[in-house]
Formats: sequence, C-alpha cells, structure tokens
Amino acid sequence: MKYNEFGRSGKQVSRLGFGAMGLQGVFGQYAEKELVHSVVHSLEQGVNFIDTARNYGDSERIVGLALREWKGEVPFIASKVQSKGPGNVGWGMPIPVETAYPKGWLRESTEISLQQLGVETIDLMQLHQYWPQWDQSAYWMDELLELKQEGKIRAIGISLPDQRHDIALPIIQSGQIDAIQTVFNIFDPLALDCLIPFCQANHVAVIARCILDEGGLTGFLKEDTSFEEDDFRKSYFDYMPRKVYMDRVQRLRDECIPQYAGSLAELAIKFVLHHPGVTTAISSMHIPHYANENIAAVDSTPLPDEVFEHIRRHHRWVRNFYESKYWW
Repeated sequence: MKYNEFGRSGKQVSRLGFGAMGLQGVFGQYAEKELVHSVVHSLEQGVNFIDTARNYGDSERIVGLALREWKGEVPFIASKVQSKGPGNVGWGMPIPVETAYPKGWLRESTEISLQQLGVETIDLMQLHQYWPQWDQSAYWMDELLELKQEGKIRAIGISLPDQRHDIALPIIQSGQIDAIQTVFNIFDPLALDCLIPFCQANHVAVIARCILDEGGLTGFLKEDTSFEEDDFRKSYFDYMPRKVYMDRVQRLRDECIPQYAGSLAELAIKFVLHHPGVTTAISSMHIPHYANENIAAVDSTPLPDEVFEHIRRHHRWVRNFYESKYWW
C-alpha cells in the first residue's frame, strides 16, 4: 500500500480507502459478521482510511464494531453530516441550508456519529451535501469550527453533490475546508480539468469517489444482470439501454487490457491514482476478494503518461446520474 499526506493534517492515509456505503446493503445484502470482517480485512492489508456517513444506514455502527475488533493502529475516519432535506432532496438541485442543516443539527448528527463509531474524535467531518449559496449563512461553518475546537472533529470537508465542480472553488480558496470529496473515474474525469489542480494548489485533500463507476468499470454488467429493488445500481444503470454502457466498457477493454492492466478494475484504479492531486480514492471493499484485487492495483505499474492522457481524452463519457434519479 502507498500513502499520501492528507491535506494540511500531517497524517498519512492510504491511497486507496474503504468506502463504507456498501455496508448499508445498497450493493446487495450481507451478514453483519461478513461486513465487519471486510473492514478488518482491508485494515490488515494496509488500508487506513475509512469513509462513511450518517446517511448510510448501519454503516457507522458496523465500522464501529470493526474498530473494536481491530487491534492495530486506529485508521483515519471520515464521516458526513446527514442532510435533513425532506425525501433526501438537495442532490440534483440546491435547497436552503436551513432545510438541509438547521441550526444545531450538525452538532446533533456529529454526536450520533461519534456514538455509533465508538470514538472520541472523527478525523474528517464532511457536509454530505454542499451548495455555494450556503456560504452566505455562516452558522453551519461556525458549528463545525466549534466541534473542531472541542476536539470532536479534526478537519472539515464537503462532499460535492454531482459533477459541477466549479461550485466548490470559492470555498477551497477561502481556506476554511480541509478536504473535498467528488466523483472521479475514467468515464467522468472532469475533476481533473479544474478542481483537482485547484485543491492541490491550496493544500486541500481530494477524496475521489465512484472510481469504479458503481462497479460498471469492472465489466460486471451484462444484459441479464439483475438487481434487487433496493440495490442502488438498479436505477444507476437502467436509465439507458445497457448495451450503450457495455459497448463503452468493451471499447476500453479492447484498447487497454491486458497491455496496461490485468483487469478493468485495475485500470480504473490506476487511472484515478495517476494524478498526484488525488489524496485517496475510495472503493466499496465489503467483499474481501474484490478488496484484495483493488488493493493490489495500488502497487502495480503506473499507467504511462501518454496512455493516461489517451484514456482521459477518448473515453470521457460524462453522465449526471442525478438527472434521471431526482429530476425526471
């Protein structure tokens, strides 16, 4: 495993992190014991960054169980304040900050997270939703700064709701935040155009998410692949004919496998980690077998610069998932 300094924190975090969204069952149902084991297993392989959220059902509680079982050095824990927007709105288009995070809620949500995780301090607390209009109301930042001063959180971050990265540029430059979480993968490399270099210049950590495009960049999707009704991937992949997606994946496979990676998943991870401005990339590693493959990709031979640029330019295929999930 390789490590990077996390922004201005002075802490070293693994370049590949454990994305704990999968612990809530959105990618299939697993026994709690298996999920706890998956977290401990990744820690044993050198992963020391875990990203969870209050909004991820039992995820924080399961991470807490794993932390109590783990006997090694305590990993870097990142979580997110749950938005109170009715019906979980506020992703595709903005809502008032008073609706998403009413006064006092950031503290209340953080206290619940601390209890569920079984820790005294959370290394990074992020807003699960963020819109720049909210910067005109300083109370939410004041609440996070108070939690930081009290030692309940160590750093402040925001998670971008979709691909509109430019909305974060002013707050990055303000020096008020320590980290940005954003969508970044082979099909959606837009963060490279401006956001990642901007964060790098301002010493703000970048957490890349959806690095395997919810599994699509592993090549698992077939015409007859079925999903349970509560599986996140059902709506993610089926708002367009699957063949469109599968053809894109096949073209990537034909051009790059096995010349530059042993698998599509390895290629996707190597692509995301190629730019030094990416601090850590999170993947749902709730299945140990796949976790091992993902972790091995970190130490594999990096992509040649010219191959990285070719993929960035010629496999770019930006789709805003929220247009279908929340707007139609």
